Amino acid sequence: MSYPFKISSEEDYRKAWNKSVKDPEGFWDGVASSFLWRKKWDSVLEWNFKDPDVKWFSGGKLNITENCLDRHLGLLGNQPALIWEPNDPEGHHRVLTYRDLYNKVIQFANVLKNNGVEKGDRVCIYMGMVPELAIAVLACARIGAVHSVIFGGFSAQSIADRLQDAQAKYIITCDGASRGAKEIPLKNVIDDALVQCRFVERVIVLTHTHTPVSMIKGRDVWWEDEIKKVETMGNPDCPAEEMDAEDPLFILYTSGSTGKPKGVVHTCGGYMVYTTYSFVNVFQYEPGDIHFCTADIGWITGHSYILYGPLGAGATTMMFEGIPTWPDAGRFWDIVDKYKVNILYTAPTAIRSLMGYGLGPIHGHKLDSLKVLGSVGEPINEEAWQWMHDNIGKGKCPIVDTWWQTETGGIMISNMAGITPAKPTYATLPLPGIQPVLVDEEGNEIEGNDVSGNLCIKHPWPSIIRTTYGDHERCRQTYFSTYKDMYFTGDGCYRDAEGNYRITGRVDDVLNVSGHRIGTAEVENAINMHAGVIESAIVGYPHDVKGQGIYAYVIYDHPHSGDENLTRQDITQTVTRIIGPIAKPDKIQFVSGLPKTRSGKIMRRILRKVAEGETENLGDTSTLLDPAVVEEIKKGRI
Repeated sequence: MSYPFKISSEEDYRKAWNKSVKDPEGFWDGVASSFLWRKKWDSVLEWNFKDPDVKWFSGGKLNITENCLDRHLGLLGNQPALIWEPNDPEGHHRVLTYRDLYNKVIQFANVLKNNGVEKGDRVCIYMGMVPELAIAVLACARIGAVHSVIFGGFSAQSIADRLQDAQAKYIITCDGASRGAKEIPLKNVIDDALVQCRFVERVIVLTHTHTPVSMIKGRDVWWEDEIKKVETMGNPDCPAEEMDAEDPLFILYTSGSTGKPKGVVHTCGGYMVYTTYSFVNVFQYEPGDIHFCTADIGWITGHSYILYGPLGAGATTMMFEGIPTWPDAGRFWDIVDKYKVNILYTAPTAIRSLMGYGLGPIHGHKLDSLKVLGSVGEPINEEAWQWMHDNIGKGKCPIVDTWWQTETGGIMISNMAGITPAKPTYATLPLPGIQPVLVDEEGNEIEGNDVSGNLCIKHPWPSIIRTTYGDHERCRQTYFSTYKDMYFTGDGCYRDAEGNYRITGRVDDVLNVSGHRIGTAEVENAINMHAGVIESAIVGYPHDVKGQGIYAYVIYDHPHSGDENLTRQDITQTVTRIIGPIAKPDKIQFVSGLPKTRSGKIMRRILRKVAEGETENLGDTSTLLDPAVVEEIKKGRI
């Protein structure tokens, strides 16, 4: 398969970027023309950032699965589309060719239709990292249902919140999931969530771990039984539903600066074009390469760079059920050698964790198939970058340090492997089609290089967020109201003398923990639900493995006559129950009060500095309601 939009040299990059700025519509018209459309668009782009209202390829008709599956059958039908490595290294891996994957998607699309799912219905998917998760996602897209995948680590309460927001009447899950040494009882968690969600009509359950589950008559059905029903019908075809370019493809929930998760909506046409375009260019994908993205499909990275981007490009993509350190810290390297992986795309958190095991787990592994390494989720620190470059890439593999967000849909700023220069700790340059700017607090653009500011994007790109589900005003307020006529990323950024961009961290009340964004308000709300807690405040602090850890300051309702550590465990358990283990505080400090202004605003700046170990230069504290509380907090720092 050829890619007419592939950039092959630094000179090509400069030309493409200049064209994309001077004539964005002409540039994206050219890229989109490489895809399969049932009807060409009437206009490439209509937009304003005031409402916001962005439409790409208006009037265009397509189905994303025809681009990810059908169009590859002639040339690539027998090529592996999906390789699945199980959690257990002794287990049986699975290889699905494009023909296999197509057939299974058609089959399960008919299962969905048999169970009443129609175009526009929201379908919640809460599964382990198994091939059926990919099949379920694509089957939803096939019939025009809007999928909403929920990460398998979220709690019943978090699932209930998302189900209620999306009003999802249909759920696809597994009996259980395996992750390292842990067994996760997914169906039981769903059952707990559904106590609050009586509107759910059907739960389709895949047998995977053979965990005992409760099956409710009239609501719950087995995946395997539903497949047999389709087979007895002679495995009928399932023509792809014709979708408008701007029809919703999926909802993916992400934490915000308020407690309620935001349902980020991406649409069919622009998302398809941008994920495939960015995948091919950033990783410099060559037909036949094996691409291994280690993310979970419950996050945007899995959507864009395990499924839609690679499959849109006719690539071979890998799914891994387990974790990098089980049964030992050589698991990634076993997989790379076993399947001759060419592209490895992982998170700095994983790399830092593996660094802690030393070089022993790497010994005995060739890793000579690797051509490109990638980093995602947070800026990679220089030590981890060098370790990856020297020990995994053997000094010969370019590392792409990719910056993007759930809301952007695809990679926005990154070097292109072997094409544009890499610079440790820098995302480097924007992809052609992306127009980043730095602004000051008033929204004035900061010109030139060797400058810092807040990172915004001043022109839309095809996979930009369209809305937050059911609450368009929240989308406007969160991303488009801070600075006029710009998308605000929430990140601070430095631009060096050569024009390279380096992300310096969040400037809003959102933490980046192990590459996942967690809203401080969401964690505070969960802590405050613990019976003994009066008030809490959350800040981030530097963490050797996670990048950012969660530091909680908690006011408890009575002096601790008992065991403080037990109380900490109780609070942690509360957060795990309400959000999930991903949001557990790393440190909990009990305090008698919080530093507040006379208007009642918590001075997080002071709390952040104390958590980071900076106890001297805290600025003027004389205007606080109770300056003495700062001294107590400093003395009690954990």
